[in-house]
Amino acid sequence: MAVEKTIASSSLVEVVDRILDKGVVIDAWVRVSLVGIELLAIEARAVVASVETYLKYAEAIGLTATAAASA
Repeated sequence: MAVEKTIASSSLVEVVDRILDKGVVIDAWVRVSLVGIELLAIEARAVVASVETYLKYAEAIGLTATAAASA
């Protein structure tokens, strides 16, 4: 009986499917201040996910009330 070895490779479709299923969230906040005076504030939030995954994330950090108020 021969043993076959398969090489596990992911296609682009499989990678995109996994990212949309699990999601990728990048949340950054930068504040530059000098002697207690805020000079620059940058807040960035990038989410790459399916709508369902994003809504779970938004609910977990409290963004759903903000989205409902602006709509």
